[in-house]
Amino acid sequence: MEANRVKQILSSTAEIGVTYNGVAVWIDKLNEDGQTATVHLRGPQEERTVVDISELKEVH
Repeated sequence: MEANRVKQILSSTAEIGVTYNGVAVWIDKLNEDGQTATVHLRGPQEERTVVDISELKEVH
C-alpha cells in the first residue's frame, strides 16, 4: 500500500478493510517516516504493532 492511500483510509468515514499478513487490522496512524504505520488487530486485543506499509493490503 502507498502512503497516500493510508492517509485516505485514515481520513475516511467509511470502514475500509485492511489486512496485514492475511489478518484484519485497523490502521492507527501513518508514522513520520512515511514507510511504516502503527496498526492493531481487529477484535478485543489492543496490542499495537509497527508494520511496513508495503505489507498492508486493502480488502475489496
